[in-house]
Amino acid sequence: MSTDFTPALKLDLGATPPGQTQSAASAEAAGESEIHDVVIVGSGPAGYTAAIYTARAHLNPVVLAGSVTAGGDLMNTTEVENYPGFTDGIMGPELMSTMEAQAERFGADIRYEDAIKLDLAGEIKEITVEGGQVLRAKAVILATGSAYRELGLEDEKRLSGHGVSWCATCDGFFFKGQNIAVVGGGDSAIEEATFLTKFADKVTLIHRRDEFRASEIMQKRAFDDPKIEILWNKQVIGISGEAKVEELSLEDTVTGEVSPLAVTGLFVAIGSDPRTALFKDQVEITPDGTVAVQGRSSKTSLPGVFAAGDVLDPTYRQAITAAGSGCVAAIDVEHYLAGHGA
Repeated sequence: MSTDFTPALKLDLGATPPGQTQSAASAEAAGESEIHDVVIVGSGPAGYTAAIYTARAHLNPVVLAGSVTAGGDLMNTTEVENYPGFTDGIMGPELMSTMEAQAERFGADIRYEDAIKLDLAGEIKEITVEGGQVLRAKAVILATGSAYRELGLEDEKRLSGHGVSWCATCDGFFFKGQNIAVVGGGDSAIEEATFLTKFADKVTLIHRRDEFRASEIMQKRAFDDPKIEILWNKQVIGISGEAKVEELSLEDTVTGEVSPLAVTGLFVAIGSDPRTALFKDQVEITPDGTVAVQGRSSKTSLPGVFAAGDVLDPTYRQAITAAGSGCVAAIDVEHYLAGHGA
């Protein structure tokens, strides 16, 4: 496949578009309003991988990595042991820094800015960033990820990575032989709890109601697992510990009684929300709330708009799958631009 793309779109810049003054058109023709090949909204494994691939294809990607969220959820993760290629594991922030540097090596333009408005309908997409600057692009990759729902407790973020986690697959290995807790009552909570029994001596499943929302088959797994203890009608109202989680404060949702629970880990499994607020009214969204794409591709319901990472994935939500979908999006963009004379 040829990757020798030129950055110019074959448009007639000699004509003044309707509603635009001659001076504005002249400024655009003079290159003061550049049309980028691709703008990637978001970073993390999906956004940075898409940047690596599009940069190597000479598409000169602009990456709006975010002013605070650059690197995505892995910036809040400690050691990552299940990402291929790192025998001894790698810290989440280091992995993201390495991916970012690799993208920059091939020419990606990484900007620590937030997109605040997207106009995706036209042939040329417009992305407004904080400060009012408008970027124009022939293609856009949506890699905004998702956000785990939090309990909203005072010490939750402070102890994140020190006993508080939102991903059993990522962090379960670190709790070998320990007593830990999982909060939630759906399929994902029970799946997390049963997975964690591979490592922990005991898993306490805490649910605020007297019955699960999970499917019957998942409930049976929890009931049949000797390592899982279920606490009904309980909610976590406090997390305590100096350097790591040591104890939870539980409130009975029926009586209001408060009791302590000694654990060394807390896994929060109350769901997550794809970050789609910027564009949910412009592209098709699935019943799960993720961006709808065509088959195994990254193509959304709008031509020239692609999606990658957790924003389209309600199931796997791993760094490696996000990176893979970033690769898919980049290749789809490459084919799209080649077919549109870029």
